[in-house]
Amino acid sequence: MVQIDSNVKSHSRMVQKKLDVLAHRPTKSEAEEAVKVLIRWAGDNPEREGLRDTPDRVIRSYDEFFAGYWQDPEKILRTTFEETEGYDEMVLLKDIEFESHCEHHMVPIIGRAHVAYLPKNRVVGISKLARVVEAYAKRLQIQEKMTSQIANTINTVLKPKGVAVVVEGKHECMGTRGIRKPASSMVTSTMLGAFRLDASTRREFLAFIGKC
Repeated sequence: MVQIDSNVKSHSRMVQKKLDVLAHRPTKSEAEEAVKVLIRWAGDNPEREGLRDTPDRVIRSYDEFFAGYWQDPEKILRTTFEETEGYDEMVLLKDIEFESHCEHHMVPIIGRAHVAYLPKNRVVGISKLARVVEAYAKRLQIQEKMTSQIANTINTVLKPKGVAVVVEGKHECMGTRGIRKPASSMVTSTMLGAFRLDASTRREFLAFIGKC
């Protein structure tokens, strides 16, 4: 009996998900009409000169803001290197800047992520860690979920001894509306494996990112 690789199964699920989304995705013209409705709801005229091209600009911006829906974070991590000369200490990429959007109000979350793992047999190119952060950030998000998604994906694909992710974010939904606390920031973390079980390993990571 032929056993199908789990990576192939995961990729197939991702492809099917994209096809399902595309099947129900509004057309560009439908999306532009929706923007016009919002402009009218706000109290302005979408046909006046200054707003005439706004719907097209908004849709093109959304293509950038939400590009993560069309990326497979697990696929990003699949190219790994085994020739590490026995290296088994922490790999840390810190201060990964990101821009996301709050799923409750669709306003920006601006922040940075710190990602570390303890390799078992394989390492991944450091740019791939930043790309995984970007793939999850470029979606409608809550910071807690995004933090877990980054950590769990790295853990699933690389199968390291441990994964640590800390995310710091400033939420415009708090700074520009409601409680209006623009100076506040949110910190979330997910610790897996050795980072969760070993206090000294966790402290080392937190010291490296200036949180200890």
